[in-house]
Amino acid sequence: MPLLAGQIMTAGQADRLRPRTYEAVGTSNLALTTTEADVPGASITLDAETAGAVYVAHAVFSFDATGTTTAFAAGALDLDGAGVTGNARWTGDLASDFGSPAMLWRGTLTAGTHTFKLRGSISSGTGIQVLGAFTKLIVTVHEVV
Repeated sequence: MPLLAGQIMTAGQADRLRPRTYEAVGTSNLALTTTEADVPGASITLDAETAGAVYVAHAVFSFDATGTTTAFAAGALDLDGAGVTGNARWTGDLASDFGSPAMLWRGTLTAGTHTFKLRGSISSGTGIQVLGAFTKLIVTVHEVV
Protein backbone atom coordinates (compact mmCIF):
# COMPACT_ATOMS: atom_id res chain seq x y z
CA MET A 1 0.00 0.00 0.00
CA PRO A 2 1.56 3.37 -0.95
CA LEU A 3 1.89 6.27 1.44
CA LEU A 4 -0.25 9.21 0.37
CA ALA A 5 0.64 12.90 0.58
CA GLY A 6 -0.32 14.22 4.01
CA GLN A 7 -0.93 10.75 5.41
CA ILE A 8 0.09 10.17 9.01
CA MET A 9 2.32 7.12 9.14
CA THR A 10 1.85 4.61 11.94
CA ALA A 11 4.72 3.17 13.95
CA GLY A 12 4.09 -0.22 12.31
CA GLN A 13 4.37 1.29 8.82
CA ALA A 14 7.58 3.11 9.75
CA ASP A 15 9.06 -0.12 11.14
CA ARG A 16 8.25 -2.02 7.93
CA LEU A 17 10.18 0.54 5.82
CA ARG A 18 13.42 -0.95 7.18
CA PRO A 19 14.64 -4.03 5.28
CA ARG A 20 15.48 -7.00 7.50
CA THR A 21 18.53 -9.13 6.78
CA TYR A 22 19.08 -12.72 7.97
CA GLU A 23 22.21 -14.84 7.62
CA ALA A 24 23.10 -18.53 7.92
CA VAL A 25 26.39 -20.38 7.40
CA GLY A 26 26.77 -24.10 6.85
CA THR A 27 27.85 -26.03 9.92
CA SER A 28 29.37 -29.15 8.36
CA ASN A 29 30.34 -30.60 4.99
CA LEU A 30 27.88 -32.40 2.72
CA ALA A 31 29.04 -35.17 0.37
CA LEU A 32 26.87 -34.68 -2.71
CA THR A 33 24.78 -37.40 -4.34
CA THR A 34 22.30 -37.26 -7.20
CA THR A 35 19.54 -36.77 -4.61
CA GLU A 36 19.28 -33.13 -3.51
CA ALA A 37 19.98 -32.71 0.22
CA ASP A 38 20.02 -29.88 2.77
CA VAL A 39 23.35 -28.19 3.46
CA PRO A 40 23.65 -28.61 7.26
CA GLY A 41 23.09 -25.32 9.08
CA ALA A 42 22.36 -23.26 5.94
CA SER A 43 18.75 -22.57 6.86
CA ILE A 44 16.83 -19.43 7.84
CA THR A 45 13.33 -19.27 9.34
CA LEU A 46 11.74 -15.83 9.41
CA ASP A 47 8.37 -14.10 9.75
CA ALA A 48 6.94 -11.86 7.03
CA GLU A 49 4.51 -9.37 8.55
CA THR A 50 2.63 -8.53 5.36
CA ALA A 51 1.53 -10.36 2.24
CA GLY A 52 3.55 -9.27 -0.78
CA ALA A 53 6.82 -8.76 1.10
CA VAL A 54 9.75 -9.07 -1.32
CA TYR A 55 12.72 -11.30 -0.50
CA VAL A 56 16.17 -11.29 -2.07
CA ALA A 57 18.24 -14.39 -1.29
CA HIS A 58 21.99 -14.45 -1.97
CA ALA A 59 23.91 -17.70 -1.68
CA VAL A 60 27.55 -18.60 -2.10
CA PHE A 61 28.30 -22.31 -2.25
CA SER A 62 31.78 -23.68 -1.60
CA PHE A 63 32.22 -26.83 -3.71
CA ASP A 64 35.26 -29.08 -3.38
CA ALA A 65 36.18 -31.99 -5.65
CA THR A 66 37.11 -35.02 -3.53
CA GLY A 67 38.29 -37.12 -6.47
CA THR A 68 38.41 -37.20 -10.25
CA THR A 69 34.94 -36.48 -11.66
CA THR A 70 33.23 -35.18 -14.79
CA ALA A 71 30.03 -34.32 -12.92
CA PHE A 72 28.81 -30.87 -11.97
CA ALA A 73 27.56 -29.72 -8.58
CA ALA A 74 24.33 -27.76 -8.22
CA GLY A 75 23.45 -25.48 -5.33
CA ALA A 76 19.75 -24.77 -4.91
CA LEU A 77 17.32 -22.86 -2.69
CA ASP A 78 14.17 -24.29 -1.15
CA LEU A 79 11.47 -22.00 0.21
CA ASP A 80 8.93 -23.66 2.49
CA GLY A 81 9.87 -27.09 1.15
CA ALA A 82 9.60 -26.22 -2.55
CA GLY A 83 12.48 -25.60 -4.94
CA VAL A 84 12.99 -22.05 -6.20
CA THR A 85 13.86 -21.77 -9.91
CA GLY A 86 17.56 -21.50 -10.72
CA ASN A 87 20.73 -22.91 -9.21
CA ALA A 88 24.45 -22.27 -8.88
CA ARG A 89 26.57 -24.78 -10.83
CA TRP A 90 30.21 -25.74 -10.64
CA THR A 91 32.42 -28.44 -12.10
CA GLY A 92 35.91 -29.52 -11.18
CA ASP A 93 37.71 -32.55 -12.51
CA LEU A 94 40.64 -32.99 -10.11
CA ALA A 95 40.73 -33.67 -6.39
CA SER A 96 42.52 -30.35 -5.87
CA ASP A 97 39.75 -28.27 -7.52
CA PHE A 98 37.36 -26.08 -5.57
CA GLY A 99 35.11 -23.17 -6.44
CA SER A 100 32.54 -20.80 -4.97
CA PRO A 101 29.67 -20.09 -7.37
CA ALA A 102 27.00 -17.64 -6.26
CA MET A 103 23.30 -17.38 -7.01
CA LEU A 104 20.63 -14.75 -6.44
CA TRP A 105 16.89 -15.35 -6.10
CA ARG A 106 14.06 -12.82 -5.74
CA GLY A 107 10.38 -13.35 -5.03
CA THR A 108 7.41 -12.46 -2.85
CA LEU A 109 6.14 -13.92 0.40
CA THR A 110 2.77 -14.35 2.03
CA ALA A 111 2.35 -13.09 5.59
CA GLY A 112 3.58 -15.67 8.09
CA THR A 113 6.55 -17.91 8.83
CA HIS A 114 8.87 -19.02 6.02
CA THR A 115 11.91 -21.30 5.87
CA PHE A 116 14.75 -20.87 3.36
CA LYS A 117 17.22 -23.76 2.94
CA LEU A 118 20.30 -24.25 0.79
CA ARG A 119 20.49 -27.66 -0.87
CA GLY A 120 23.07 -29.44 -2.98
CA SER A 121 23.33 -32.29 -5.47
CA ILE A 122 25.66 -33.71 -8.12
CA SER A 123 24.73 -34.50 -11.73
CA SER A 124 26.08 -38.07 -11.61
CA GLY A 125 28.11 -40.33 -9.37
CA THR A 126 30.05 -38.83 -6.48
CA GLY A 127 33.23 -36.85 -5.99
CA ILE A 128 32.14 -33.34 -4.96
CA GLN A 129 31.27 -32.01 -1.54
CA VAL A 130 29.90 -28.76 -0.12
CA LEU A 131 32.28 -27.18 2.38
CA GLY A 132 29.77 -26.07 5.01
CA ALA A 133 31.87 -23.48 6.82
CA PHE A 134 32.36 -21.54 3.56
CA THR A 135 28.77 -21.78 2.29
CA LYS A 136 26.52 -18.87 3.19
CA LEU A 137 22.90 -17.76 2.74
CA ILE A 138 21.78 -14.16 3.21
CA VAL A 139 18.09 -13.24 2.89
CA THR A 140 16.82 -9.65 2.90
CA VAL A 141 13.09 -9.03 3.30
CA HIS A 142 11.44 -5.78 2.21
CA GLU A 143 7.99 -5.53 3.81
CA VAL A 144 4.99 -3.84 2.26
CA VAL A 145 4.09 -0.62 4.08
